[in-house]
Amino acid sequence: MSGRIPQYFIDELVARADIVELIGSRVPLKKYGKEFKACCPFHNEKTPSFHVVPDKQFYHCFGCGVHGTALGFLMEHDHMSFVEAVEELAGRVGLDVPREGTAVARPTTPTDGLFTALDQAAELYRSELRNSERAKEYFKKRGVTGDIAARFGLGYAPDAWDFTLRKLGGSEADRTRLLQAGLIIERERRPGSNADSGHYDRFRDRVMFPIRDARGRTIGFGGRIMDKGEPKYLNSPETEVFHKGRELYGLYEVRQASRTLTRLLVVEGYMDVVRLHQAGVNYAVATLGTATTPEHLSRVFRLCQELIFCFDGDRAGRAAAWRALQNSLAHVRDGRQIRFLFLPDGHDPDSLVGEEGREAFEARIEQSMTLSEYLLSHLREQVDLTTRDGRARFKELATPLIEQIPEGAFRDILLMDIDRQAQIDTGLVAASKAAAGARIAPITTTQHARHAAGRGSVVRQAIRLLVQFPACAAGAPGPEGLEGIDRPGIPLLIELLNDLRENPCANTAALLERWRGRPDYEHLFKLASSEIAVGAEGAAQELAGALQQIFPERADQRRDELLRKKTREGLTEAERAELQGFLTRSQHRIDAAGHRT
Repeated sequence: MSGRIPQYFIDELVARADIVELIGSRVPLKKYGKEFKACCPFHNEKTPSFHVVPDKQFYHCFGCGVHGTALGFLMEHDHMSFVEAVEELAGRVGLDVPREGTAVARPTTPTDGLFTALDQAAELYRSELRNSERAKEYFKKRGVTGDIAARFGLGYAPDAWDFTLRKLGGSEADRTRLLQAGLIIERERRPGSNADSGHYDRFRDRVMFPIRDARGRTIGFGGRIMDKGEPKYLNSPETEVFHKGRELYGLYEVRQASRTLTRLLVVEGYMDVVRLHQAGVNYAVATLGTATTPEHLSRVFRLCQELIFCFDGDRAGRAAAWRALQNSLAHVRDGRQIRFLFLPDGHDPDSLVGEEGREAFEARIEQSMTLSEYLLSHLREQVDLTTRDGRARFKELATPLIEQIPEGAFRDILLMDIDRQAQIDTGLVAASKAAAGARIAPITTTQHARHAAGRGSVVRQAIRLLVQFPACAAGAPGPEGLEGIDRPGIPLLIELLNDLRENPCANTAALLERWRGRPDYEHLFKLASSEIAVGAEGAAQELAGALQQIFPERADQRRDELLRKKTREGLTEAERAELQGFLTRSQHRIDAAGHRT
């Protein structure tokens, strides 16, 4: 049995992976326009030349030339085999790897010990909850049932300084893992103290909420105090397996509850998530004591297209909502929906869903404010729109926010709404822009095609368009007209067109993985990394133009073949008719050209 991993799975895996999240967990990345940059992890440099491209899901270093996809990065940076990289990436996105025959055992990694320690602690805390009447009574008073407690793995850390340490820290290696997992804390060593006295439990006398990754492994904890005291909530620290800015509490449980996820509700507390799921609102998640980050949003929009932020209606809730809106602007796309739900004073999701039930709570969701409604409402509160100065200030406040939104219909409509509320005459502005534009000669489609061809051979340009925008193959002419053309790159172009028409793929990285191990792999990567003037919107038209320039070459080659054969050995009757057709069409083109002049 071969143990081969199907290509369709590789396509799906690379399409669902987030290369920024993956590389960012190992290399400090900084946003640079639409890309991210860093000092290359594969060679020493002081000026960043390592680029990560989210749209294409690959990386490239302009210093040393290294490049690859998410899978390639795991293989190069973490020194994994291809199979190990697939399994690691599949684990990050919550997919099981399909295999033919017996699966190959994955070698252990340094993080395996952390997952083991965290899972053991989760089981230990669950066991202690069953033994603690006080902790069970706390959850009962909060309306939590035994079934929902079991689903979320809720637990209790006893009121002792060394409970976890004694139970799970039997050896020096065990204590090291507990420390690395954030379960114990190292205190300052005193002269003459032994190893045990140098540590103490992080979580004491708290009800425990295990935080799970996409595979259901425990990666951290949130602990809530049951009585008065500070801090009310205590989270695990950042570790090799736990990053608060990327994780969402309850996401694993959401994906277990539904395989067809259409929306996510983001709330602020662990108990809010638990109670909402218990009420049937099983698409609720929570941030982990942080504001919503770009990494959170990237992760959410890989899973669904509707996101609802839920906040308390007080000043703190409004401030948190505005931060969430600002972080969301760069992720707005046509087809995505972002909404904001503000709760009545004195309520949080936990108390409100308990009081009014699922149907009433979801009715509030349906009436929540859209991103554009909330943005405009918030800005109106800052100015006096009855005055000219207030309307100018309104436009001034809105402009830098709108500039963060990607171009598209949503941005255009929002701009019109802002101009209307600022009482700006959009017709006058448009006329002014048109007058300015008239002084610049427009580039025709034919000219644009010539410019495109000037950036290298037209075959190379067609291949580059397919590599950088695989979706444009769907509307391209069929490759039949390319058969028989004797020109470098034609066989590869035909294969790309056929493959992408039969098996569309999501992005550049997925296409490149199909060519891994083949002679054209490096050539395609260079084309993927090269600059191209056209965007995704114009790629299909550009590709069609390039192909239309190539197709006539086949006819010219066939005509020349027939002329040579006529001289050497003569033609059959069918071949004479075919040649006459070529010559007639050529004469028509000459006549037409002469007539135009």
